[in-house]
Amino acid sequence: MNPLDPKEFRRQGHMIIDFLADYYQNVANYPVLSQVEPGYLGKLLPISAPLNPESIETILQDLEQHIIPGITHWQSPNYFAYFPSSGSTAGFLGEMLSTGLNVVGFNWVSSPAATELESTVMDWLGQVLKLPKTFLFSGSGGGVLLGTTCEAILGTLVAARDQKLSQIGRENIGKLIVYGSDQTHCAVQKAAHIIGIPPKNFRAINTNKSNSFSLLPETLLSTIESDIQNGLVPCYLCVTVGTTSTTAIDPVGPLCKVAKDYGMWVHIDAAYAGSACICPEFRHLIDGVEDANSFSLNAHKWFLTNLDCCCLWVKDPSFLIKSLSTNSVYLKNNASESKQVVDYKDWQITLSRRFRALKVWLVLRSYGVDNLRNFLRSHVEMAKSFEELLKQDKRFEVVVPRNLAVVCFRILPSAVAKIANGRIQNEGLKIEDVADEINRKLLDSINGSGIAYMTHAIVMIRCAIGATLTEETHVIMAWKVVQESADVILNLLHQI
Repeated sequence: MNPLDPKEFRRQGHMIIDFLADYYQNVANYPVLSQVEPGYLGKLLPISAPLNPESIETILQDLEQHIIPGITHWQSPNYFAYFPSSGSTAGFLGEMLSTGLNVVGFNWVSSPAATELESTVMDWLGQVLKLPKTFLFSGSGGGVLLGTTCEAILGTLVAARDQKLSQIGRENIGKLIVYGSDQTHCAVQKAAHIIGIPPKNFRAINTNKSNSFSLLPETLLSTIESDIQNGLVPCYLCVTVGTTSTTAIDPVGPLCKVAKDYGMWVHIDAAYAGSACICPEFRHLIDGVEDANSFSLNAHKWFLTNLDCCCLWVKDPSFLIKSLSTNSVYLKNNASESKQVVDYKDWQITLSRRFRALKVWLVLRSYGVDNLRNFLRSHVEMAKSFEELLKQDKRFEVVVPRNLAVVCFRILPSAVAKIANGRIQNEGLKIEDVADEINRKLLDSINGSGIAYMTHAIVMIRCAIGATLTEETHVIMAWKVVQESADVILNLLHQI
């Protein structure tokens, strides 16, 4: 057996590329949301691993027959759920190169090119985003490529915790408070729990529809002041630019100013919306970032960089390094001792790391910044079109103002009442509750069609446009599915 025979690698590699090329060509024909039942795969696969080798042809056949039906097709042009996971030829090839070279670049000496390319592309991307020089290697900061925003939040929260405990004593960890809104990603609360901050010390500050679910500076301030009066210590604030539920935009500058007065670490989570900020017309979404301590976005969401790739910039890397550095004897080397190189193992939770920079490098070089901007703009324009179609149908409402390429909508309670008011009154039901149930049925119908896939937030349906292959025709088709599903559901309600 030769597990890395170049000739066989070439033969099988061509087969996999052909398989994926055919998959992308036909992906629109699959039901977007997998239609299988839980436990389906266990009934199809053997109960134990094979003792003898099987051919790649046999394995690909099983992939086609057994695995593909259990895939929810994130690369489908009809995928409008969660946030996009955009892929591209350049992103895929970068991933292929990274996997093929298979280096473990935990420090500079383990693969100098991996470290130096990462530092370079992080400065490139930071410059395109017009981040302050204090966040770049060319200034006093720097950037690192991680797997996900969850890692970025965990790493920066550890640094914030240690910085604060060095001032008040490690025995006072139970006094540290972490702030976000009720729209902040659950990763923040999870990270706080992991590093020993009690769950009761996470403040999910209430937001409301009248302010488009953004975190208000005055609400943050009153919460901080109340905590201080109770002998607690403000530690960390997560400001979100593009929340998961409604793409709400927290006001970066004003929130940073509040936090700065209390010596808090401020992290800007722009996992989704950050990519759009390379466009001059959207850059204002992160105005005030110069007063934050760290900033992150997920290039694997909307920047054509295949999963996984989170970009994290920090204003003062020394805090991150102090908290996360490891200096075992087997890691010592002259380059690290010289303090002239970056050892990325000290910028992240794990020791091992992948050569993610190749993906970002290929994406930036293969498409160029102008084309990337136009790619993002095209999705925003499609979202505007979907929004306009919604507004033309008086049964629907856009629940919150559209930000970028996510449209949140529902069937209006008044449209439900118009059809079923008698039943609602006779059964003593609340119109909002009935409307919520109708919208849940609408979402189930959309997704059950196999033609489109959307997800929900609170009492609304989200249409997130951003899949690489999506075009205007797919958005119009999705709207037709929404309308036709609504017709059926409301007609049934009328017959009750």
